[in-house]
This record gives sequence, C-alpha cells and structure tokens, in this order.
Amino acid sequence: MQNEFLEKVEEAYIKRDLQALDALASPRARTINTNSGFTSVLMLSCNNIKHLSKIEELEADCIMLNLEDGVSKEDKPYALVICAIFLSLHQKSEKKLVVRVNALEEGGYEEITYLNQFSPDAVRVPKIKNTQEVKNVLALLNNKTELHLSIETAQAWHNLSALAVNQKVTTFYLGILDLFADMKLSHHLIDRHNPTMLYMLSHFLITCKSVGVKPVSFVYQDYKNLIEFGKWVSLEKSMGYNAKGCISPKQVEMVNLMFVNEEAQINRAKIIIKLFEMHQEMGVTGFVDEEYGFIDEPIYKGALALLENSD
Repeated sequence: MQNEFLEKVEEAYIKRDLQALDALASPRARTINTNSGFTSVLMLSCNNIKHLSKIEELEADCIMLNLEDGVSKEDKPYALVICAIFLSLHQKSEKKLVVRVNALEEGGYEEITYLNQFSPDAVRVPKIKNTQEVKNVLALLNNKTELHLSIETAQAWHNLSALAVNQKVTTFYLGILDLFADMKLSHHLIDRHNPTMLYMLSHFLITCKSVGVKPVSFVYQDYKNLIEFGKWVSLEKSMGYNAKGCISPKQVEMVNLMFVNEEAQINRAKIIIKLFEMHQEMGVTGFVDEEYGFIDEPIYKGALALLENSD
C-alpha cells in the first residue's frame, strides 16, 4: 500500500501538480522523538523521493529533511509538501526527524507555520542572527517541536551564548562555510592545523556546553575524501564533540563508528542478552523486539563479545 502511495507522490511531483501533492499530505499526530543523543546527522533533500523513501534503512540516527541548500527555488514549494508527506508517513521513528527550513526572510516563517500541523521532531533555522529572531520563531512553533539553529552568520557568532533563550532551543549546528564567508575569512583557513579553525571549534563547543545546548560540528563537503574526513572526526572527538553533520552514508558510517557511545552500547548489549536468554528458555531464538529490532543468536553472540571486550 505504501509503495502505491509513494508512486502517487512521485507522479504528482513529476507532473508538478502541487494541488495533487497537497491532497496527499494528511496531518497526523506524531510521537515526537526527544532523543538528544544522536551522533550522525544525514542531510536529505526533500525533493528526492527515492532517498526519502529509505529513511528507516539509513544508519544515521538523525535525518535532516532539507528545504534550503540543494533545493532550487522552483522546487521549494514541492519539497515542502513532500517533506510534510514523509513526516506523516513516519508517525513514530527511532530516528530524529529535523526539518531545515529556509532563512526566515526567504520563506522560513511560512514554512514553519505550515509544518506545525505535521509535528517534526525539530525545526532547524539557518542564518539566524539574534535573540529576537529566535523569539519570533518560538512564538510560531508548536509546543512539542524543538528549535535547532544554524550558526553561520557573524551576528549569530557574536550572540552565540544568548541565542538559547529557553529549553526549546536544544541544538546548534556550526555552518562553517557560510560563517567564514560572512566574516570575510578565506575558506583556505578551514584546515585541521590552522589555529583560527581550532579556536572556532573550541569556542563553539564550550559556549554550547555552557548554555546547555548540543553542538553539532560542521559538514565536510568533500564526501569522497574519507581519510581527511576521518581525521576531522578524530580531532573533534578529542576536543569533546559527539555529533557531526554528514552528506553521505559513508560519512555516517564513520561518524557512528568513531563517536560511539560506549556506555549506551554496553547497556544495549546487556538488554539484548537478557531478552534473548528469556526467549531461548521458551524455545525461541529469533524474534522482533519493539525497541531493539530483530534479535537472533548471532546478534546475541555479538552482544556477549561486546561485554567481554569492555571488561
């Protein structure tokens, strides 16, 4: 049934029939994912139905439903409705579903108003500048949805510690390319050994931590250069970061591997072992748990090995 529905969505998009798309967007109550422990944030453009249809298969634990960069001006109205459709399809998701809207003066306010009825887990606002803009967004945003902010303007950097105006503002993303451009700094300075870059990473991290906001490090654009990407992740982990933006599944895989939460993994392994042994006593060695997914003997043995290696 869902395949047939997605075919209708794709057909309406191909025909550029916004009215037909809008008819397929049915607001439904969603269970908000309040998890703040995500590490990999994968960007998906909301005009790519093929990629959006694989949300649950992706390894990233946070999906950034993107309406801004990578979506042409002509495609933005369609991407917005497609985003709403996929939110309604995922009434409950283990992955945090965040929508990156356009800049406030470029349609962001209107997009937030529209998306309220589809209850994204969070809305990410780009090119934020000051606390007044944050308060304006909070006045619009529904009560359950978190507010995430992109720090990519000189004004936002200047006002960094003041932008977390209340507990609904939970996450900041470092938009390094736009930030450097706005400060008239060359992108050549974005180098692991450059003291300016190291200072900005440190300042961003410590300021976020001091105001109780989750810091997410910048997106590394050269997605094919996994060696350099790995060196950035290693550096950021050594500094205290535990989350990074990604633009490819390979980047996600590396972030998940390097930013692994050992305590959470150990607790998960203990529960899997307990669940498997309980079912094994009843003669069941393969079953689906609502929270931990499919568990069988190889997964059980993997959990045992994880505990042994942690001792």
